Amino acid sequence: MKPRYLTKTRFKLACECPAKLYYTAKKEYPDKKNTDPFMLSLAEGGFQVGELAKLYFKGGHDITALGYEESLAQTNELLKQENVTIYEAAVLFENLFIRADVLQKRGNKLSLIEVKAKSIDTNEEEPFLTKSGYVNSKWKPYLYDVAFQKHVIVSAFPQYSVNASLMLVDKHALCPTDGLNQKFKIVTNERGRKGVVVEGVSPEDFRPRLLTQINVNDIVEIIWNGRDQKEPQPLSFFERIDLYADYYGRDEKIQTPVSAECGKCEFKTTPEEEVNGLKSGFKECWKHQLHWTDADFEEPTVLDVWFYRGKDKLIEAGRYKMADMVEEDIAPKSDDKEGVSTSERQWLQVEKVKNGDASAWLDKDNLRAEMESWTFPLHFIDFETTMVAIPFNRGRHPYETIAFQFSHHQLEADGTVCHKGEYLHTARGVFPNYDFVRALKRELENDEGTIFRYAPHENTVLNHIYRQLKEDTGDIPDRDALCAFIQSITHPSGSTADKWESLRDMVDMWPLVKRFYYDPHTGGSNSIKQVLPAVLNSSDYLKSKYGLPIYGAKGGIPSNNYRDWQWIVTQNGKIADPYKRLPRLFENIPDEALDLLVESDRLADGGAAMTAYARMQFEEMSDYEHQEIQSALLKYCELDTLAMVMIYEAWREWVA
Repeated sequence: MKPRYLTKTRFKLACECPAKLYYTAKKEYPDKKNTDPFMLSLAEGGFQVGELAKLYFKGGHDITALGYEESLAQTNELLKQENVTIYEAAVLFENLFIRADVLQKRGNKLSLIEVKAKSIDTNEEEPFLTKSGYVNSKWKPYLYDVAFQKHVIVSAFPQYSVNASLMLVDKHALCPTDGLNQKFKIVTNERGRKGVVVEGVSPEDFRPRLLTQINVNDIVEIIWNGRDQKEPQPLSFFERIDLYADYYGRDEKIQTPVSAECGKCEFKTTPEEEVNGLKSGFKECWKHQLHWTDADFEEPTVLDVWFYRGKDKLIEAGRYKMADMVEEDIAPKSDDKEGVSTSERQWLQVEKVKNGDASAWLDKDNLRAEMESWTFPLHFIDFETTMVAIPFNRGRHPYETIAFQFSHHQLEADGTVCHKGEYLHTARGVFPNYDFVRALKRELENDEGTIFRYAPHENTVLNHIYRQLKEDTGDIPDRDALCAFIQSITHPSGSTADKWESLRDMVDMWPLVKRFYYDPHTGGSNSIKQVLPAVLNSSDYLKSKYGLPIYGAKGGIPSNNYRDWQWIVTQNGKIADPYKRLPRLFENIPDEALDLLVESDRLADGGAAMTAYARMQFEEMSDYEHQEIQSALLKYCELDTLAMVMIYEAWREWVA
């Protein structure tokens, strides 16, 4: 049998919820967070940061063996040297196993360097601790990771003194050279495994450094001594490690009390998955703790109440279902603005559950007044962006926003809809933001029609590009025109020094949903990916219009990426979610050949789009693969703006 060692990844998972240790990596328990770690690292820039860190410690030995025994043997052999640097060093103590990013030996001293693709503000005096001296919650997972690894190394090698550091991305650093991020390429070997090849790196690429190394020995001591948080833990740090390792080694579940955190559990199943024999870890925990049956899960729980902070209080009182809630739990109160306040919306959600009311709610009067203020033609836009750890160009900061794609739908006063335009940047290693704004400007500058977005993202991105334009010392002939355009359709965000007011500031549909519209079929979510299916199922107008293959059809609705497409398709008596019907990347290739986008042949969310863009930037692939990814990205983004159009069309029907 394969040894069941507690690794740093499993330790971090147990710190979230000890019960998860039992469910992880078991095929019968689907994991909603189970993403190919290499692809996740690619999307977040982690693979580049890891390889760059190795270059800071030259002459090291890379432990490439995957198995426990071989990787341990290679590491222990290298540690026989007086001085050595090891990448991915394997260390075992009893039933605890780690792979250290960088392990340096200098005589009788060991240095553990844990590399993270997370940025840090090096101007902060003490970023890891709160003013009260406790570990900052946003850094806790990273620091617990290091504390666990140092414990394993100290226990395995008591004859050495051990120093622990975090190597992080310095958010204030400036990229020293052009094209640095293109020197880290992804290649696939003959066995199909992906790896990184570093080519053409020069001494200039390290001055100044993008990564900073911070000693965390004092923080590790705080964690080890149980002084990392105000409320003392029932078990010490080391007792928790021993407990987790023991239960994981025996493949036995640690029964964990239910809490509001269960709402974030990744070990949940869909009804379809359960029919196919898969199991829900979430349900198993709640059944054991609360003695529930399958029927209990058919009723909405307090976990489902939107944006509600009193869930733990209700759970502690033994009230787990929305039907158990009373008005005093929420105390709905008006905020003297049009539509419903947050608390009123929460009670609306609960009240509909208690009354068995599945009908949608709409504040017709206030929504109608809002809609009457809009100017035709209406423009609906959506951006796809990423943030790369290693910038595209010299002089840029890590994790600056990169805007690589937008989609634009236009709707006329007579109801005519068309996919007006789009932009997708595909060139490798080229900073796209200014061309992105130029293309957007060409789309929107021809009239004074109202512009719509969904959530603050587009406003935030344009503010970021505005600052880039202002701070860029290069020659940008149309700098002023681009800045003026951004000002004309946005409002300044909190971090923007310049202030302005725009008569054409984009309208955010997200708060309109929250204040004027609620459908129980969204489950309390305001995500466009939940709102759209609910709207489609409620709107007779949309069913009639999009129930025919008119999208991208001759004489139908013009589309840049779809042909004769029918958006309304009924499955099991309900309209199928359009996001789950996104066209396959490859129409004529067997499933076993599909190895794109996190082992999936569909683009289902923004994270996948970001991963796809990263692949086009850094992975060696055929022209065919590149074209298919590009096609899928265009179709995905087009649906986002069409979804906004559909929501508008349904509202227009309902308020008439």
